[in-house]
Amino acid sequence: MTEILTEKVVAEENWDLEIRPQNSLFNLHLRDVWQYRDLLLLLVRRDFVAFYKQTIFGPLWFFIQPIFTTIIFTFVFGRMAGISTEGVPPPLFYLTGTVAWNYFSECLTKTSTVFRDNASIFGKVYFPRLIMPLSIVISNLVKFSVQFLLFLLMLAWYKVDGLILNTNYYILLFPVIILLMAMQGLGWGLIVTALTTKYRDLAFLVAFGVQLIMYATPVIYPLSSVPEKHRYLIELNPLTGLIETFRHGFLGTGQFYGQAFGYSIIMSVIVFIAGLIIFNKVEKNFVDTV
Repeated sequence: MTEILTEKVVAEENWDLEIRPQNSLFNLHLRDVWQYRDLLLLLVRRDFVAFYKQTIFGPLWFFIQPIFTTIIFTFVFGRMAGISTEGVPPPLFYLTGTVAWNYFSECLTKTSTVFRDNASIFGKVYFPRLIMPLSIVISNLVKFSVQFLLFLLMLAWYKVDGLILNTNYYILLFPVIILLMAMQGLGWGLIVTALTTKYRDLAFLVAFGVQLIMYATPVIYPLSSVPEKHRYLIELNPLTGLIETFRHGFLGTGQFYGQAFGYSIIMSVIVFIAGLIIFNKVEKNFVDTV
Protein backbone atom coordinates (compact mmCIF):
# COMPACT_ATOMS: atom_id res chain seq x y z
CA MET A 1 0.00 0.00 0.00
CA THR A 2 2.87 2.38 0.87
CA GLU A 3 4.56 1.74 -2.47
CA ILE A 4 1.34 2.52 -4.34
CA LEU A 5 0.94 5.85 -2.50
CA THR A 6 4.56 6.78 -3.17
CA GLU A 7 4.18 6.15 -6.89
CA LYS A 8 0.97 8.21 -6.91
CA VAL A 9 2.67 11.16 -5.19
CA VAL A 10 5.60 11.05 -7.60
CA ALA A 11 3.23 10.92 -10.57
CA GLU A 12 1.33 13.98 -9.34
CA GLU A 13 4.46 16.08 -8.78
CA ASN A 14 4.93 18.83 -11.32
CA TRP A 15 8.62 19.79 -11.46
CA ASP A 16 9.69 23.17 -12.80
CA LEU A 17 13.03 21.75 -13.92
CA GLU A 18 14.38 18.26 -14.48
CA ILE A 19 18.14 17.86 -14.82
CA ARG A 20 18.90 14.79 -16.86
CA PRO A 21 22.14 13.35 -18.27
CA GLN A 22 23.11 14.17 -21.85
CA ASN A 23 21.45 11.75 -24.26
CA SER A 24 22.41 13.32 -27.58
CA LEU A 25 25.06 15.66 -28.93
CA PHE A 26 22.36 17.51 -30.84
CA ASN A 27 20.23 18.17 -27.77
CA LEU A 28 21.39 21.74 -27.17
CA HIS A 29 18.82 22.62 -24.46
CA LEU A 30 17.77 25.77 -26.28
CA ARG A 31 14.48 25.77 -24.39
CA ASP A 32 16.40 25.98 -21.11
CA VAL A 33 18.38 28.92 -22.50
CA TRP A 34 15.13 30.78 -23.17
CA GLN A 35 13.84 30.01 -19.67
CA TYR A 36 17.03 31.49 -18.21
CA ARG A 37 16.88 34.69 -20.30
CA ASP A 38 16.73 36.78 -17.11
CA LEU A 39 20.08 35.34 -16.08
CA LEU A 40 21.40 36.13 -19.54
CA LEU A 41 20.49 39.81 -19.16
CA LEU A 42 21.96 39.84 -15.66
CA LEU A 43 25.28 38.52 -16.95
CA VAL A 44 25.34 41.14 -19.72
CA ARG A 45 24.84 43.83 -17.08
CA ARG A 46 27.61 42.27 -14.98
CA ASP A 47 30.04 42.51 -17.87
CA PHE A 48 29.43 46.24 -18.16
CA VAL A 49 29.74 46.85 -14.45
CA ALA A 50 32.99 44.88 -14.31
CA PHE A 51 34.34 46.80 -17.30
CA TYR A 52 33.61 50.24 -15.84
CA LYS A 53 34.58 49.45 -12.26
CA GLN A 54 37.58 51.42 -10.98
CA THR A 55 38.19 53.13 -14.33
CA ILE A 56 38.72 56.86 -14.83
CA PHE A 57 37.18 57.26 -18.28
CA GLY A 58 34.41 54.67 -17.94
CA PRO A 59 32.34 54.30 -21.17
CA LEU A 60 34.79 56.56 -23.02
CA TRP A 61 37.08 53.54 -23.37
CA PHE A 62 34.70 52.25 -26.03
CA PHE A 63 35.63 55.31 -28.11
CA ILE A 64 39.29 55.58 -27.10
CA GLN A 65 40.28 52.14 -28.39
CA PRO A 66 39.05 52.48 -32.01
CA ILE A 67 40.17 56.13 -32.21
CA PHE A 68 43.77 55.39 -31.22
CA THR A 69 43.84 52.26 -33.38
CA THR A 70 42.65 54.31 -36.36
CA ILE A 71 45.29 57.00 -35.72
CA ILE A 72 48.08 54.41 -35.61
CA PHE A 73 46.82 52.62 -38.74
CA THR A 74 46.55 55.93 -40.58
CA PHE A 75 50.12 56.90 -39.71
CA VAL A 76 51.76 53.48 -40.26
CA PHE A 77 49.82 52.00 -43.17
CA GLY A 78 48.47 55.18 -44.75
CA ARG A 79 51.39 57.60 -44.44
CA MET A 80 54.47 55.37 -44.11
CA ALA A 81 53.47 52.27 -46.09
CA GLY A 82 51.25 54.13 -48.55
CA ILE A 83 48.63 51.37 -48.78
CA SER A 84 45.70 52.34 -50.99
CA THR A 85 42.34 53.13 -49.41
CA GLU A 86 40.57 53.37 -52.80
CA GLY A 87 39.98 57.11 -52.59
CA VAL A 88 38.43 57.06 -49.13
CA PRO A 89 40.06 59.21 -46.40
CA PRO A 90 42.37 56.84 -44.47
CA PRO A 91 40.83 57.54 -41.01
CA LEU A 92 37.37 56.62 -42.30
CA PHE A 93 38.66 53.56 -44.17
CA TYR A 94 40.57 52.18 -41.18
CA LEU A 95 37.81 52.94 -38.69
CA THR A 96 35.36 50.94 -40.79
CA GLY A 97 37.56 47.86 -40.70
CA THR A 98 38.53 48.33 -37.06
CA VAL A 99 34.96 48.56 -35.77
CA ALA A 100 33.89 45.45 -37.68
CA TRP A 101 36.99 43.46 -36.73
CA ASN A 102 36.82 44.39 -33.04
CA TYR A 103 33.39 42.81 -32.67
CA PHE A 104 34.53 39.46 -34.05
CA SER A 105 37.84 39.42 -32.16
CA GLU A 106 36.22 40.34 -28.82
CA CYS A 107 33.61 37.60 -29.21
CA LEU A 108 36.28 35.03 -30.05
CA THR A 109 38.88 35.90 -27.40
CA LYS A 110 36.42 36.23 -24.51
CA THR A 111 34.39 33.15 -25.44
CA SER A 112 37.54 31.06 -25.80
CA THR A 113 38.14 31.16 -22.02
CA VAL A 114 34.57 30.63 -20.79
CA PHE A 115 35.21 27.25 -19.15
CA ARG A 116 38.44 28.35 -17.49
CA ASP A 117 37.14 31.70 -16.25
CA ASN A 118 33.84 30.37 -14.87
CA ALA A 119 34.83 26.92 -13.59
CA SER A 120 33.99 27.87 -9.99
CA ILE A 121 30.47 28.97 -10.95
CA PHE A 122 29.80 25.99 -13.19
CA GLY A 123 30.79 23.61 -10.42
CA LYS A 124 28.35 25.04 -7.85
CA VAL A 125 25.03 25.75 -9.52
CA TYR A 126 23.11 24.53 -12.54
CA PHE A 127 22.12 26.73 -15.44
CA PRO A 128 22.46 26.22 -19.20
CA ARG A 129 26.19 26.61 -19.82
CA LEU A 130 25.50 28.21 -23.19
CA ILE A 131 24.15 31.23 -21.31
CA MET A 132 27.68 32.37 -20.47
CA PRO A 133 29.12 32.62 -24.01
CA LEU A 134 25.84 34.10 -25.26
CA SER A 135 26.11 36.86 -22.67
CA ILE A 136 29.59 37.67 -24.00
CA VAL A 137 28.32 37.98 -27.58
CA ILE A 138 25.43 40.23 -26.53
CA SER A 139 27.54 42.49 -24.30
CA ASN A 140 30.05 42.87 -27.15
CA LEU A 141 27.16 43.73 -29.45
CA VAL A 142 26.33 46.68 -27.20
CA LYS A 143 29.98 47.72 -27.30
CA PHE A 144 29.95 47.39 -31.09
CA SER A 145 26.85 49.61 -31.24
CA VAL A 146 28.71 52.37 -29.39
CA GLN A 147 31.72 52.12 -31.72
CA PHE A 148 29.45 51.94 -34.75
CA LEU A 149 27.91 55.22 -33.60
CA LEU A 150 31.42 56.70 -33.65
CA PHE A 151 31.81 55.47 -37.23
CA LEU A 152 28.49 57.07 -38.25
CA LEU A 153 29.54 60.37 -36.69
CA MET A 154 32.82 60.37 -38.62
CA LEU A 155 30.97 59.40 -41.79
CA ALA A 156 28.54 62.30 -41.32
CA TRP A 157 31.41 64.71 -40.63
CA TYR A 158 33.15 63.80 -43.89
CA LYS A 159 29.91 64.13 -45.84
CA VAL A 160 29.30 67.60 -44.38
CA ASP A 161 32.88 68.43 -45.35
CA GLY A 162 32.01 67.65 -48.97
CA LEU A 163 33.14 64.03 -49.36
CA ILE A 164 31.07 62.13 -51.93
CA LEU A 165 30.55 58.46 -51.04
CA ASN A 166 28.76 55.93 -53.23
CA THR A 167 26.69 54.36 -50.46
CA ASN A 168 24.60 51.60 -52.07
CA TYR A 169 21.87 49.09 -51.32
CA TYR A 170 24.38 46.53 -50.02
CA ILE A 171 24.09 48.51 -46.80
CA LEU A 172 20.88 46.51 -46.24
CA LEU A 173 23.07 43.45 -45.58
CA PHE A 174 24.43 45.11 -42.44
CA PRO A 175 22.28 43.09 -39.95
CA VAL A 176 23.20 39.86 -41.76
CA ILE A 177 26.90 40.73 -41.60
CA ILE A 178 26.77 41.36 -37.85
CA LEU A 179 24.85 38.13 -37.28
CA LEU A 180 27.38 36.12 -39.28
CA MET A 181 30.29 37.74 -37.42
CA ALA A 182 28.66 36.85 -34.11
CA MET A 183 28.14 33.26 -35.28
CA GLN A 184 31.78 32.95 -36.30
CA GLY A 185 33.12 34.53 -33.12
CA LEU A 186 30.86 32.38 -30.95
CA GLY A 187 31.49 29.21 -32.94
CA TRP A 188 35.28 29.47 -32.96
CA GLY A 189 35.26 30.56 -29.32
CA LEU A 190 33.20 27.53 -28.25
CA ILE A 191 35.55 25.19 -30.10
CA VAL A 192 38.63 26.71 -28.50
CA THR A 193 37.17 26.82 -24.98
CA ALA A 194 36.18 23.16 -25.28
CA LEU A 195 39.70 22.19 -26.32
CA THR A 196 41.37 24.29 -23.61
CA THR A 197 39.89 22.03 -20.93
CA LYS A 198 42.66 19.59 -21.91
CA TYR A 199 45.10 21.74 -23.87
CA ARG A 200 45.76 24.96 -21.95
CA ASP A 201 48.26 26.15 -24.58
CA LEU A 202 45.42 27.09 -26.92
CA ALA A 203 44.47 29.98 -24.65
CA PHE A 204 47.91 31.54 -25.24
CA LEU A 205 47.70 30.79 -28.95
CA VAL A 206 44.43 32.68 -29.32
CA ALA A 207 45.88 35.75 -27.58
CA PHE A 208 48.30 36.54 -30.40
CA GLY A 209 46.75 34.37 -33.12
CA VAL A 210 43.79 36.73 -33.46
CA GLN A 211 46.15 39.63 -34.14
CA LEU A 212 47.92 37.63 -36.85
CA ILE A 213 44.62 36.69 -38.48
CA MET A 214 43.74 40.37 -38.72
CA TYR A 215 46.53 40.85 -41.25
CA ALA A 216 45.02 38.05 -43.34
CA THR A 217 41.72 39.97 -43.34
CA PRO A 218 41.08 43.14 -45.41
CA VAL A 219 40.95 45.40 -42.37
CA ILE A 220 43.89 47.68 -43.20
CA TYR A 221 43.83 47.16 -46.95
CA PRO A 222 41.17 46.58 -49.63
CA LEU A 223 40.95 43.16 -51.24
CA SER A 224 41.54 44.75 -54.65
CA SER A 225 45.08 45.73 -53.57
CA VAL A 226 46.10 42.11 -53.01
CA PRO A 227 48.02 40.62 -55.97
CA GLU A 228 45.84 38.32 -58.06
CA LYS A 229 48.02 35.25 -57.44
CA HIS A 230 47.67 35.61 -53.66
CA ARG A 231 44.10 36.88 -53.49
CA TYR A 232 42.59 33.42 -53.13
CA LEU A 233 44.45 33.00 -49.82
CA ILE A 234 42.74 36.07 -48.38
CA GLU A 235 39.39 34.92 -49.78
CA LEU A 236 39.77 31.66 -47.84
CA ASN A 237 39.32 33.75 -44.71
CA PRO A 238 35.57 33.58 -43.95
CA LEU A 239 35.66 37.15 -42.63
CA THR A 240 36.88 38.62 -45.91
CA GLY A 241 33.50 38.64 -47.63
CA LEU A 242 31.81 40.16 -44.58
CA ILE A 243 34.21 43.07 -44.04
CA GLU A 244 34.45 43.85 -47.75
CA THR A 245 30.64 43.93 -48.02
CA PHE A 246 30.39 46.06 -44.88
CA ARG A 247 32.85 48.60 -46.28
CA HIS A 248 31.39 48.52 -49.79
CA GLY A 249 27.85 49.13 -48.53
CA PHE A 250 28.69 52.15 -46.38
CA LEU A 251 31.61 53.68 -48.29
CA GLY A 252 31.05 52.42 -51.81
CA THR A 253 34.68 51.33 -52.17
CA GLY A 254 35.74 48.23 -54.04
CA GLN A 255 33.00 45.88 -55.11
CA PHE A 256 30.66 43.23 -53.79
CA TYR A 257 32.38 39.83 -53.94
CA GLY A 258 29.38 37.51 -54.17
CA GLN A 259 31.42 34.32 -54.07
CA ALA A 260 33.37 35.45 -50.99
CA PHE A 261 30.16 36.53 -49.25
CA GLY A 262 28.45 33.23 -49.99
CA TYR A 263 31.50 31.37 -48.69
CA SER A 264 31.34 33.46 -45.50
CA ILE A 265 27.71 32.47 -44.96
CA ILE A 266 28.43 28.75 -45.39
CA MET A 267 31.48 28.83 -43.11
CA SER A 268 29.64 30.84 -40.45
CA VAL A 269 26.86 28.26 -40.26
CA ILE A 270 29.30 25.32 -40.21
CA VAL A 271 31.54 26.84 -37.52
CA PHE A 272 28.55 27.88 -35.40
CA ILE A 273 26.94 24.41 -35.47
CA ALA A 274 30.27 22.66 -34.89
CA GLY A 275 30.99 24.94 -31.91
CA LEU A 276 27.60 24.21 -30.32
CA ILE A 277 27.99 20.45 -30.73
CA ILE A 278 31.55 20.35 -29.35
CA PHE A 279 30.61 22.65 -26.46
CA ASN A 280 27.60 20.44 -25.70
CA LYS A 281 29.81 17.35 -25.61
CA VAL A 282 32.47 18.80 -23.32
CA GLU A 283 30.30 20.75 -20.85
CA LYS A 284 29.05 17.65 -18.99
CA ASN A 285 32.50 16.63 -17.66
CA PHE A 286 34.78 19.64 -18.14
CA VAL A 287 34.85 20.37 -14.37
CA ASP A 288 36.91 17.19 -13.90
CA THR A 289 39.62 18.34 -16.27
CA VAL A 290 39.67 22.15 -16.20
